[in-house]
Amino acid sequence: MTIPHPHPHGIGEPSDWVIRFAHLIPSNGAVLDVACGQGRHARYLSGRGHRVYALDRDPEALRVLGSQSGIDVHCADIESGPWPFPDGNFDALVVTNYLHRPLFPVFFAALRSGGVLIYETFARGNELHGRPANPDFLLAPGELLEQLPGNFVVAAFEQGTISSPKPAVIQRLCAIRADTLLYKI
Repeated sequence: MTIPHPHPHGIGEPSDWVIRFAHLIPSNGAVLDVACGQGRHARYLSGRGHRVYALDRDPEALRVLGSQSGIDVHCADIESGPWPFPDGNFDALVVTNYLHRPLFPVFFAALRSGGVLIYETFARGNELHGRPANPDFLLAPGELLEQLPGNFVVAAFEQGTISSPKPAVIQRLCAIRADTLLYKI
C-alpha cells in the first residue's frame, strides 16, 4: 500500500500524521516529543497551545529549542540512562523516526488515561530505500499494534510505502489510553 505524504519533513515541517491527530490531544495538554531532534513537532504542538517537553540526547539539537516559549527541553540518553519523567505525566506522546523497543512499556506508562500516542517510524522493507537498514531499527509488520497494551484504543494504523520526502517504508499508529473512560474519536 502506498501512503500519501504531501508535506516534506524539513526541520520546520511536522509530519502529516502528527498534524492529522493533534486535535485528539486535550486542550493545553502536556505533550512529550521523544527524540525530538530540532523540534519540528515540539514547535507545532506548542503553537497549538500545548505545554511541550522536548526530549533528545543531543544538546546541540536542543539548543535551538531552548529559547522557544512553551517548550521545556530535556537532554537525556533514554536508551542507557533512567527515564526522566514519572508515569502518567503526559496527555500525549509523539515519537517519529525513532525506535528502541525496550522503551515501549515506558512510553505507554508515560501517558495518563485519555492520553494520545502518536507514533510513526520506519519498518521492514525500508532497507531497499536506504537508511535505516538495520533490522534493529525497523518495525516488523504490525509490530506497533502487537506491542500496544490492552488499555489502549486504536484510532488509526497504517503501514506501507511513502514516496515523499523520499521513498521509505513506515508504520504509523495513533492510539488513546483508555483505562477508565470511553473516548469519542
